[in-house]
Amino acid sequence: MKEQSFYGHSPEDLERLDKELIWHPFTQMSDWLVEEPLIVASGEGSYLTDVHGKRYLDGVSSLWVNVHGHRQPEIDRAITEQLSNISHSTFLGLSNVPAIELARRLVEIAPRSLSRVFYSDNGSTAVEVALKMAFQYWPQSSAPSSQRTGFISFANAYHGDTVGSVSLGGIDLFHRTYKPLLFQTVRAPSAYCYRCYMGKEYPSCDMACLGDVEEAMEKNRDRIAAVVMEPLVQGAAGMVVFPPGYTKRVWGLAKKYGMLFIADEVATGFGRTGAMFACHLEAIEPDFMCVAKGITGGYLPLAATLASSKVFDGFLAEYKERKTFFHGHTYTANPLACAAAIASLELFQKDDVLEKLQGKIAGLREGLKAFRKLRHVGDVRQLGFMVGIELMKDPEKKKDYAYEDKTGIRVIKEARKRGLVIRPLDNVIVLMPPLSISQEELDEALEITYESIKVVTEEGRK
Repeated sequence: MKEQSFYGHSPEDLERLDKELIWHPFTQMSDWLVEEPLIVASGEGSYLTDVHGKRYLDGVSSLWVNVHGHRQPEIDRAITEQLSNISHSTFLGLSNVPAIELARRLVEIAPRSLSRVFYSDNGSTAVEVALKMAFQYWPQSSAPSSQRTGFISFANAYHGDTVGSVSLGGIDLFHRTYKPLLFQTVRAPSAYCYRCYMGKEYPSCDMACLGDVEEAMEKNRDRIAAVVMEPLVQGAAGMVVFPPGYTKRVWGLAKKYGMLFIADEVATGFGRTGAMFACHLEAIEPDFMCVAKGITGGYLPLAATLASSKVFDGFLAEYKERKTFFHGHTYTANPLACAAAIASLELFQKDDVLEKLQGKIAGLREGLKAFRKLRHVGDVRQLGFMVGIELMKDPEKKKDYAYEDKTGIRVIKEARKRGLVIRPLDNVIVLMPPLSISQEELDEALEITYESIKVVTEEGRK
């Protein structure tokens, strides 16, 4: 059988060129340079295929973005049709057809408080847009304040990798190095029940940690522009699921103290929690909602910051007053990406995606029960199709594996041998498959993950 060629290169050529030329994100390159890389050549449905022809289940939706599967015919067709019209034109001083239609559909499905759509191209910039809007809003609002310049963020938060979004972050592994570059925020504790900093247990605790959140708000009530929060679950922290009602109560406190509320739904949006948006699950109506990742079904980079009419009105003025929002991106509202997003939203409706997802969520919950019996699994967390399996050296004593043991990395490499692509967050194994995955494929992903954890952690114990 003749070996396949890619741009005139063999698989071995590609592996060599990758190691010679590329710097991969969130990757220790000294490890990468001595390993055999997985180079994806194609995808279909729930599967990825590498340059050697081996197939893998995509257990993390190509980093939490793929919704309806790879090579989804309707989205493929929407992009091809848009190509026949135009691929891109600037959104500064102009508009385009798909962007207008997508904005209409986003406002239609978003929380009722949101009525305006500002486009960008990734989750970090969607958050940056909300930060800058909130900062600029207060001095030019109907009740102007020059003191409301700060932000409340949460321990274990992750909002992206640009400087503004890193300033909001609360994960030392990702953010500590850049501390001299960052602006200060008021850091509130978050509800990480498995590692409760108060030593309490839910539900008997009655969410006592909210008292510290309110104290932070009360102390800073006159200088906070906005509270920034991942609703219901902190993704990059290891799928830390908040107790039911926690996010809504934080939102209520923000309203009580007159602060804007920014909901970062980059990870949770577009069905990941079982609802279209996490805010819907607790009837939260934020002042801003940041979306990206799954917005195009996992096809093209696109993001949006949805804002309320109250915020938008704060920027309306005579030109000479200079209240314009001076922010934008070259590829803002790219027509190809917007066309893909429209097709994705149509599939949600046509295929009853959210309704059909509920049975698979229940099946996932049932399948995860077995993981709790593994010797080195400390906690299993699930919200919809977002799963975090926290590995520990000694769960009874809450003793972690050492960072240098690379336990999570070893587990995902074992899973890769068995035909599953997943990715860890330190020693938390993440499962976040495409919403379109079949129950049979989901069962296979769970089985491989279970066996991979068992092999790696049991061998380590011996």
